[in-house]
Amino acid sequence: MPSLHPLMIENAPAAVATSEVTAPYDNAILAEVEVGDERHVEAALSAAYAAFRDRDGWLSLHDRVAILQRTAQIMEENSEALALQAAREGGKPLMDSRVEVSRAIDGIHLCIETVRAEQGEVIPMGGTAAGAGRVAFTVREPIGVVVAVSAFNHPLNLIVHQVAAAVAAGCPVIVKPAEDTPLSCLRFVQIFRDAGLPPAWCQALIADSVGTSERLVTDERVAFFTFIGSARVGWMLRSKLAPGTRCALEHGGAAPLFLAEDADLDLAVASVAKGGFYHAGQVCVSVQRVFAHAAVASEFAQRLASSAAQLRVGDPADAGTEVGPLIRQGEVARVHEWVAEAREAGAKLLSGGEPIGESCYACTVLLDPPVDVRVSREEIFGPVVCVYSYDDLDSALVQANALPFAFQAAVFTKDIDRALRIFRRVDASAVMVNDHTAFRVDGMPFAGLRQSGLGVGGIRYSIEDMQIEKMMVLKSAEL
Repeated sequence: MPSLHPLMIENAPAAVATSEVTAPYDNAILAEVEVGDERHVEAALSAAYAAFRDRDGWLSLHDRVAILQRTAQIMEENSEALALQAAREGGKPLMDSRVEVSRAIDGIHLCIETVRAEQGEVIPMGGTAAGAGRVAFTVREPIGVVVAVSAFNHPLNLIVHQVAAAVAAGCPVIVKPAEDTPLSCLRFVQIFRDAGLPPAWCQALIADSVGTSERLVTDERVAFFTFIGSARVGWMLRSKLAPGTRCALEHGGAAPLFLAEDADLDLAVASVAKGGFYHAGQVCVSVQRVFAHAAVASEFAQRLASSAAQLRVGDPADAGTEVGPLIRQGEVARVHEWVAEAREAGAKLLSGGEPIGESCYACTVLLDPPVDVRVSREEIFGPVVCVYSYDDLDSALVQANALPFAFQAAVFTKDIDRALRIFRRVDASAVMVNDHTAFRVDGMPFAGLRQSGLGVGGIRYSIEDMQIEKMMVLKSAEL
């Protein structure tokens, strides 16, 4: 019988139902989780808001640091179990889920480093006669109740970025994990509590409906809303936020990568194979569109296809698997439909192009799909890389910038001037040189532009969003 995970809400009524959590690879039942409705939303918000309004009960900086340190220690002691759980529920191969757990632990340490180092500043006041006799400084305070809505593709590390950042900032937080991958989130909340965090300061809700989730997000007691997921849902929820609620949104993209005629093809093939097929392409900055100079496009595409065909696709819990399943079987059918559409319109299929069983899709390389098919103009969120040959770099840049998404981009070249030209002209918040578009370390800023998001992610930047900087100006004749 699968284990039952209870609601993690203070003073909550009985759950309204339970929901099964299944493995995307073979649909095996992993666990059951209790589900809440609007009564549970009210209980969670009431507990979190009461904790925030009781200033005498705020967690001191040294208390938060101690809790975070114990949290990291518990995670380190249970790292293999956390990785296996994430692999089973989310489908990311075990080898990559182990990396995710390591990143999550490092994210806890980044939280500690950030709040220890960034506590305010001195504001210069004596430079004018009006400021004479005064000294000013700022301190950082929590903004209020944080509500976090998270995505399935990094079921532990994304929770750290949203939830641990809130706790580090001193904010009570309520998290709604992706319905496909709640187990890593619930385990993380329990680890926080085992580390000494009072329950009201971190609660988790599995909602029974979209309406219940919306009720949680749009309540006037929510000070900050952090969202990772689809653009359609994110922008809709932002439009319904209560006046004064701040937010950060992280959506998807269709990341462009430029391959110049002088590129190191060995380096580029290995990098794009990782950046395009990692987690079966279910990453918001996954390599999707490669603009390759005509002199090297065909060779690169063929070599990438050969590399893709050798990747081991299968059970994510198997230590040898390199590419796991898509999160739902319906996604396999959707990806195949997009690939078939591109082929019918004239794209050349070099590898893949077929489902593997009911849950996986073969790593696919398409050469020169038309610009108006879905693989060229929408985020595919699957293991598909499109290669477009170009003769004129500026024309390729126009094509790359033609979509309503802008996130991370990349260029492979040995020419610094060419790299700088692309850096200045491509629509992106970050450009990787001689690396793939999905490169990220957790301390760097991570920002979707236009329809790809709002605000800046990354541990330090999220903590900054979740705090206010309060200034005191002190006047004294002794100054």
